[in-house]
Amino acid sequence: METKVKRSSTWKAYGYAWVTLGFFLISLVGHWLFGWSAYVNDQQAHAQPILMSEYLVEMMRDTLENWQSEFLQLLWQVGGLAILLYVGSPQSKEGDDRMEAKIDEILRKLDPQDGERIIKTLDEDYAGRHTDARHAHY
Repeated sequence: METKVKRSSTWKAYGYAWVTLGFFLISLVGHWLFGWSAYVNDQQAHAQPILMSEYLVEMMRDTLENWQSEFLQLLWQVGGLAILLYVGSPQSKEGDDRMEAKIDEILRKLDPQDGERIIKTLDEDYAGRHTDARHAHY
């Protein structure tokens, strides 16, 4: 018997990335188009020649300044959080509540009479922090 694995399209699988890339390209093109308009107006106001080389240098400088102040900051926030999640910082343990709830349920099923007492004892012994109120034990 042959099983078919449904594959999602690249567009669907990476939808967030595609939308982000679209916003990035639109903002970059807009930045350069409006920059060109401002450059031309500034050059004309000062009776200076309009030189593409000058414009490119100015826009590259402006673009890199924007990336330094915004993009790199955001990159560090996302990258730093991903690194902290990977190494297991306390702030990245929210997913443990789901596993704890499953284990609690298994204990209840295995030992219906004593399961709750065991769970309560473990919670007191380890003083676990509960981030999901549905699974907190009091």
